[in-house]
Amino acid sequence: MDAGIQIEPQFGFTYQAIREIAREAEALGFSHLWVSDHFFLRPDQALTDCLEAWTLLSALTQVTTRLRLGPLVTCQSYRPPSLLAKMAAGVDVQSGGRLEFGVGAGWKEVEYKAYGIPFPPPRVRVAQLVDTLEIVRAMWTQERATYRGRHYAIENALCAPKPVQRPHPPILIGALRPRMLRVAARYGDAINFQDFFLSPAQYAAQLDRLREACAEVGRPYEAIRKTHCTYTIIGRTRAEVDAVIDDLAGRWGGTAEERQARLAGATTGTPAEVRERLDAYRALGLSQVIFLFPYGRELPMLRLIAEEVLPHLR
Repeated sequence: MDAGIQIEPQFGFTYQAIREIAREAEALGFSHLWVSDHFFLRPDQALTDCLEAWTLLSALTQVTTRLRLGPLVTCQSYRPPSLLAKMAAGVDVQSGGRLEFGVGAGWKEVEYKAYGIPFPPPRVRVAQLVDTLEIVRAMWTQERATYRGRHYAIENALCAPKPVQRPHPPILIGALRPRMLRVAARYGDAINFQDFFLSPAQYAAQLDRLREACAEVGRPYEAIRKTHCTYTIIGRTRAEVDAVIDDLAGRWGGTAEERQARLAGATTGTPAEVRERLDAYRALGLSQVIFLFPYGRELPMLRLIAEEVLPHLR
C-alpha cells in the first residue's frame, strides 16, 4: 500500500510550511502529496491564507524530485476545460511526469458565488465534468482536439507540450454518489470517495457501489485503483492521542455524540492501532492511503507514521 499526505491550503498554510512538509514527506519515503482546490475556507475568514492549487503544485514540482503530486480534487467548474488541460500538462512536464490528475464535479457553492461562477444543479455539474474529461483527454493525446459536448466545446485546440506520461497522467475521480460513481467507472484510472471519515465498513459499502457502477458501464472493477484519504490522529501513547482530540473538540463544535461519531470514521490511535486500521482497508483492496493530519501537527505525525507505520505497509 502506497502512502501519501493531503494538504488543505484553505486552513491557512504558508507556502514555506507546505514546502517543508513536501520535502520532509519525500525524505521520509511517502510516495505522493495532494492539495485541495479551494479559494477560501469560509467567508468570515478573510485573513486566512489559501494558496491556489495549480500554482502551488507547479511550485512544488521544483522543490521535490520523487513525490507524485496532484489535486484532491480539482473542481472542473473553476477553469475552462481547455485551460485546465493545458495547465495540467504543464505541471506534468515541470515535474518530469509526476502529476496525478484528480478531478471532481465541484460542490462548494459559497466559492462559486463569491467568484462569479455559475452553480448549476448537481446533474448539470456532473455532465460538465464528463465534457471536461473528454476535452482533457483529447487535448493530451491528439495533435489538434475538437469536441462538442452538452456544456463545453473546443475546436482544433492545441496542447503543446503534451504531458510526459503516456498515454496521459492518471485520472483520479472524486466520487461518492451513484451518478459520480458511474463517471468514475467509465473514465477513472483511480477513485477517491471524497469522505475523510469513512470507516472500513463504510468504505466496503462504497466499493460495492463502485462494483455495480463498473458492471453498468462495462468496465473491469479491477482496472480502477482504490484510494482513501483518511483523517488521522496518531500519537506514541493513547494519552497523546486523547490530548489532541480534546484540543480539537473545541474547534469542531457540535455535541460530544456527534464528535464521537465523526471520529469513528477517522484513523486514530497509537502506531499499533493505526496499523490495524490500515490493515482493514488493505484487506478491502485499498492500494493508496492518504493521511490528512490536524492542521499544525503535520510534521510530527508525518514522522511518526514514517517510523512506525510505513514499514508495515510495504
